[in-house]
Amino acid sequence: MTTEAMTSSRPYLIRALYEWISANDLTPYVLVNAEAPSTIVPQDYVENGKIVLNIGGQSVQGLSLGNEVVEFSARFSGEATPINVPVSAILAIYARENGQGMVFNEEGDTTPPSSPGPPKPTKPHLKLVK
Repeated sequence: MTTEAMTSSRPYLIRALYEWISANDLTPYVLVNAEAPSTIVPQDYVENGKIVLNIGGQSVQGLSLGNEVVEFSARFSGEATPINVPVSAILAIYARENGQGMVFNEEGDTTPPSSPGPPKPTKPHLKLVK
């Protein structure tokens, strides 16, 4: 057994939850820290330093859920906009219709959240999936 630190589980969980939400014919949304370094999102839609993005297959083009970055193109006010979000800037992934999904800890924080709740700027209620 190695003593090296493991890689982050966040990108794997994001991919798994994206597939689970999509397989249930629901719409996957991500809550993003828009102020994180290297984050490219339309600033006109940022509220309180955060933005909610629909990453459903019919809403985006070229979606790539990588280990380091989530990239795609989406339309905002009719204009195609490139989106680039470091995985560490994704604070939650959930289904728009029922709020089921996962809230993530701050990167590097290994303690589980004490009581995850819905992020303030969103309407759906988030539930921690174990």
